[in-house]
Amino acid sequence: MRLQDVPPVSKAELKIYGKLHQKRHRDAEALFLAEGLRTVSELLEHLPDPDLLHALLFRLEEQNAEVFHSRYPGKVFVLTEKECARLSQTATPAGIFGVFRKQRFVPFEPEQITRCSLIVALDEVQDPGNVGTILRTAAWFGADAMICSPGCADRYNPKTVRSSAGSIYALPHYGVDSIYLELQRLADAGYSVAASSLDGHDFREYGSWPRKVALVIGNEANGVSPAVQALAHRLVRIPHAGEKPRVESLNASVSAAILMERIAMR
Repeated sequence: MRLQDVPPVSKAELKIYGKLHQKRHRDAEALFLAEGLRTVSELLEHLPDPDLLHALLFRLEEQNAEVFHSRYPGKVFVLTEKECARLSQTATPAGIFGVFRKQRFVPFEPEQITRCSLIVALDEVQDPGNVGTILRTAAWFGADAMICSPGCADRYNPKTVRSSAGSIYALPHYGVDSIYLELQRLADAGYSVAASSLDGHDFREYGSWPRKVALVIGNEANGVSPAVQALAHRLVRIPHAGEKPRVESLNASVSAAILMERIAMR
């Protein structure tokens, strides 16, 4: 297969893909767009079902198109420079895009988990970069799922997908209408709810952690909501060095990583 034999993307499909930067179109089509060789390659590596790949799009001069065309026949297409710029949200388009189907929703059944388990819950985390980074970190530490409240950034936002570095399929994740009720469901199934809070105890004071933990990370400005804090079995904080902090607070994804590491290594 020569590069010139890879078919061009149709105008109709390009129109659909160009709208995937908007959440309402992602929801309507059940598709999302990923950009860059690393992100697209990682998504393909963790693809649980080949049907979740909708299309791979390459700039005309990208030689990778030939390799991918042999691996994914019928799903690889080329773009002109102008079409590439239309799809990209970066100043310098990477020249490779993947169009994927959203992760199929399978309700998480906490009652069936008998081993050690970590669930990460996001309470109104609004920065797409934080959501993507926390998703990737949760996958690294072996979390069983990530739950998002209604006010969280969309998990399929292009910036979230870039920040997750292709980890969208690496673990189950889903949105809920009420993070409080979902955490209550987990608590009823034996999960200990731990919420990050500036009013909490130093996380290092806990010498041991329960076998099943639901870790809640709060909004960048306001933290975990009062109702969820009231529900939590533990409120934990990460202490700063010195007598007075040099910055107001830690980044949400950094805080999540520190706490996940401690819980996962229990």
